[in-house]
Amino acid sequence: MSRVYPADDLTHVELFWVEGVKEHWLRFGRQVADRIIDRRRRVVSFAPGAVFAFIRWAANDYGTVSSHIDIVRAVPRGEAYATLPHVAPGGEILLSISGWQKVERAFRLIDAVEASGIDPTEVAPEHWQHIHNRFAAAETPRGYSRARHRAWLARKALLP
Repeated sequence: MSRVYPADDLTHVELFWVEGVKEHWLRFGRQVADRIIDRRRRVVSFAPGAVFAFIRWAANDYGTVSSHIDIVRAVPRGEAYATLPHVAPGGEILLSISGWQKVERAFRLIDAVEASGIDPTEVAPEHWQHIHNRFAAAETPRGYSRARHRAWLARKALLP
């Protein structure tokens, strides 16, 4: 990212939009700040622990040339993180998928979570990692049920 950000605990994501050419957007996530840079760019910020889905897509005259979805957990200052384009400083990457067909499949899995009445930002991080691993192995990931979600919430309540 070309911008310099204050030394804070937030994770900053630069969104960019030129219709049909290059588009960066969020599929889900609870941002705590939003700063407009110009009519095509803005920066959204996430608190430590927040989970968000960041989409990067580009095309040329012949169609899609790149598409990526990354589901990321914003990390607090001092915690290890992985770098990711347009995300400062970076985050814990729970899922990283490239290729339009796989990205579309990931969208359908997110849609299924939302259709069951569960906020994707509250899903167990292990579920996103499971999807990532199953895609990498060319296998079908299992769904995220309400029972699985209740188990995650119970386990999360016990974590420090």
